[in-house]
Amino acid sequence: MKHWIFRATLHVAAAALCATSLSAMAQAWPAKQPIKFVAVFPPGGSVDQVARILAQPLSQQLGQNIIVENKGGASGAIGTAAVAAAPADGYTFAVVFDTHGVNPSLIPGLPFDTRKDLAPVALIGTSAMVLATFSGSEYKTFADVVAAAKAKKNVSYGSIGSGSLGHLAMALLSKSGNVDWQHVPYKGGGPLMTDAVAGHVPLSIASVFVTKPHIDSGRMRPLAVTTSQRSPDLPNVPTMAESGFAGFDAPAWWAILAPAKTPPEVLKRMNEEVNKALKNPEIAKKLSAQGIGIVGGSPESARVFIDKQIDTWAKVVKDNGIKAD
Repeated sequence: MKHWIFRATLHVAAAALCATSLSAMAQAWPAKQPIKFVAVFPPGGSVDQVARILAQPLSQQLGQNIIVENKGGASGAIGTAAVAAAPADGYTFAVVFDTHGVNPSLIPGLPFDTRKDLAPVALIGTSAMVLATFSGSEYKTFADVVAAAKAKKNVSYGSIGSGSLGHLAMALLSKSGNVDWQHVPYKGGGPLMTDAVAGHVPLSIASVFVTKPHIDSGRMRPLAVTTSQRSPDLPNVPTMAESGFAGFDAPAWWAILAPAKTPPEVLKRMNEEVNKALKNPEIAKKLSAQGIGIVGGSPESARVFIDKQIDTWAKVVKDNGIKAD
């Protein structure tokens, strides 16, 4: 009996010591060294911009430098793999894009488990994609596009690439509406917009940030957005759900992740600081200029959101036999 009591006391003492150590680490963090934000896409894109916009206020709030390192390739999977394999000490984080929710089903043999090897810190924000057509197009509404497809006319649209969120969103619409349209993949938003404005491809689906300048110039006409709510940047443009596809929601999104075994206290502190930065009017304005609607919230809510994205797009990829470029 005494032996059992002694062992139980040891277990309690060990648990208390562990809790004290974690608490001390969280209080000391991030005193040891600069923090690295791995932006999982090349410089100049939205992921890079988001990482740099947040790095500045977070550096000030935490009293520690935050270094942004671009590690692009494989739709963000290369940079994400590097973070998954990094020491879980609170000094390495990933800034990811919506491809993070698609890659598990689109890229065979990922060197990490998307759910198990990474811990969500915060969902930064979301953005609508917009289906648009050139100014001289016969399509005046999204209903016109659906009617043409149902009439077996050759309806084609361009996206920024095979397996992109725009491609998957249109594939999901095709299945749910029992309509057919042809996908024309491009190598990024620049080439897509060049052809879309000229009418070389009748329809395009891309982020509001990429498309809006051409809408504002009058060279393109927006038909519908992919989010469940209208975009603040295009308040007069209906959603896909309003256009006959009830419940449809396909947002672009950005999030911060950490290696899975990062101490909970560190994740909690970083989450709190990210939410504080997102409430800064100057930071909100900069993100809004990128077409991003701020979300924030807890690590748990970020995990629920990301898990839903993974499940949704895995089914679309499988049902449509979609392959990456």
